[in-house]
Amino acid sequence: MSEKPSVSDDDWAAFVEAAREQGLGTEEQERALRKVRPVKPDRPPRTPRRPKRQEPAGWRTGPAWQEMNGGAARRRRAKAVLGIALAAALGLVAVRPQLVTGLLPEGVTSALPHSWTDRPGDATPLAAETARPDAAPAAVDPDRPTLKEPFRGSPALRWADGAAGIELPPARATGWMTKAQVAAALRKSRDFLVTANLDPAVLRGAKPERALGLLDPKQPDLRSGMEKALAEPSEKHDPTVLFSRFSPAEVRPVGTVVKVRGRMSVENGGGEDAGSVLIRTDYTFVYPVVRSRPGSDEVVRTIVRRQITFSLADPARFVTTRGALGVSRWDSNVGNDDCGRPEDGWFHPTFPGDRTGGTAAPRPSGAPVDPYDRSTDLDRLPRECGTTTRN
Repeated sequence: MSEKPSVSDDDWAAFVEAAREQGLGTEEQERALRKVRPVKPDRPPRTPRRPKRQEPAGWRTGPAWQEMNGGAARRRRAKAVLGIALAAALGLVAVRPQLVTGLLPEGVTSALPHSWTDRPGDATPLAAETARPDAAPAAVDPDRPTLKEPFRGSPALRWADGAAGIELPPARATGWMTKAQVAAALRKSRDFLVTANLDPAVLRGAKPERALGLLDPKQPDLRSGMEKALAEPSEKHDPTVLFSRFSPAEVRPVGTVVKVRGRMSVENGGGEDAGSVLIRTDYTFVYPVVRSRPGSDEVVRTIVRRQITFSLADPARFVTTRGALGVSRWDSNVGNDDCGRPEDGWFHPTFPGDRTGGTAAPRPSGAPVDPYDRSTDLDRLPRECGTTTRN
């Protein structure tokens, strides 16, 4: 009677891969483990299956890598509402107070009802987001942010701090991947989001080495395209489609907290994604900043929402790197990013004190957007330069 293996080949491979990722094994140790693992003596050796010379359908080739998902890689940009006339602002408040934010000109907030300006904001933490919200966050007191309270007057006051806002869903076997493989992929997806959007050095312009290292080098043009975008940013190669970056010469962060809210899910790909496991992520990051010059105390927030779908293709069917993250589609919306500035690899927040609008600066033409509204897919938002309804 042949001796049956204690675990399946797939489970064993997943175990070894997970151990490697955690630095718990060497090749010598793995060989030793294989010697003690019982196998069927009457089983003929398996002939490795050679992958077809084929990229997953979602992996676009050629120089137009930045136009994946119908051009969604180009970020949507919206300026903060500036220079609102007093009468118009009060009329807007009377009809829809949730649209008024800390970006109102000086003097407007003094005319608001005391119930809006005297009451402190509710800082009770929200429960984790597990499904798409039905509507935008409710209106909050339109208080101006301060150096001590940078999230004052913002729905993000109740959001999680930093990486705590990126919670992983329970791992389960999906498609070609085992439970252990899915768990590892979820951790890598979280690592990418944290490094790309929360690492203080990356926010100041450092190269996101850890995030780049998680991307599949075999996905045509993705990693090389992002390397080029980071080295020579331009309209066609803009690193902010995946990485949050602020020029230290212009602004500096207020405090050490970035507020985060969103969710992550796993599914077996279908259609053009058949043969891949998809990890869909949808997160909003809120960055409070102040001008870099000494003595600046005027605080604004830039709100970045990102929808990124990571793709892990079956290495038995596709040319891919086992365990590495592919990206099948991405999209982003940036609230309070100056539309008049070129896409030069940085976010450019605008401030209430900015009253200079050169003739070259485009007038907002898109519909107003609430950057805190997570109830709508980004592909349904206008792509034209628009305005944010609150900051």
